[in-house]
Amino acid sequence: MTDLKTTYLGLDLKNPLVPSAGPLSRDLQNIRHMEDAGAAAVVFYSIFEEQLEHESLELFHHTTQHAESYAEATSYFPETVEFKFGPDEYLNQIRRAKESVSIPVIGSLNGKSVGGWVDYAKQIQEAGADALELNIYRLAADMNQSGTDIEKEYVEIVKAVTKNVTIPVSVKIGPFFSSIPNMAQQLEKAGAKGLVLFNRFYQPDIDLEILEVVPNVLLSTPMAMRLPLRWIALLHGRVGLDLAATSGIYTEKDVLKMLMAGANVTMMLSSLLKFGIHHIADVLAKMKYWMEVNEYESVEQMRGSMSYIKSPDPSQFERANYMKALQSYK
Repeated sequence: MTDLKTTYLGLDLKNPLVPSAGPLSRDLQNIRHMEDAGAAAVVFYSIFEEQLEHESLELFHHTTQHAESYAEATSYFPETVEFKFGPDEYLNQIRRAKESVSIPVIGSLNGKSVGGWVDYAKQIQEAGADALELNIYRLAADMNQSGTDIEKEYVEIVKAVTKNVTIPVSVKIGPFFSSIPNMAQQLEKAGAKGLVLFNRFYQPDIDLEILEVVPNVLLSTPMAMRLPLRWIALLHGRVGLDLAATSGIYTEKDVLKMLMAGANVTMMLSSLLKFGIHHIADVLAKMKYWMEVNEYESVEQMRGSMSYIKSPDPSQFERANYMKALQSYK
């Protein structure tokens, strides 16, 4: 009997497939469908710091006088009418989800400063969330601010939140740190229990017809998995954090590779938006079949088997393989 069970943030999960934060979880019926399809947990859609600021009548100040933004950049903030789900509704959604499904529900906070995160993190915990994902979107636009300063802000946010909640906290970060291993170590010391690799930050586009900067959200592609695959392999066994892989998870092969690299769970969104929620069941079935054919008894047996610390040739993950890889292309 193939055992797909895994653990993440101290939660016992029936398998490693977790839908990540996104529009699908705004609908309670979708969350039920995710559970029925086999999802082991679900990360709720993100509540944004700007929504919390708006609730306390501070949105105008932060979108018109923000010291780190150019005037044009204020157009990136959602207008009031675009906040279809406010803070109170978010908490109610979590409560309803916890009443409707048996799988763990993970809240998600998306912000850029300590701000109102602490108080709202407490409220998410009180609403019944089993864990919390901090999706820190810190755009380094100030030329006078160093990378070290930005890292300190991440650490301060994590420290502030983890000192005030008892549920486990993971941190979703982007790949743009000079030293991801050191950053992971700092976040662990600050109280984080998990790391989600990687956040795909918003990238605006330019409309050549109207000559304006416009939002343009693109779904991830399978190629995007290479970046988290490498860093999960490098971090596994070297930090005490649980590792979640996100970006480019489309097929059972993607899931299997991430597990072998060292991931505790794999998070899917783009593939579910493209193929539908039932895609979870298809991936699970194919994953289980592959494991049976290849005589893997459990996810735990597989996890980290191809990581940096287990690799007979660690240089495959490092610069030493760079020249070889380029020369191998034909």
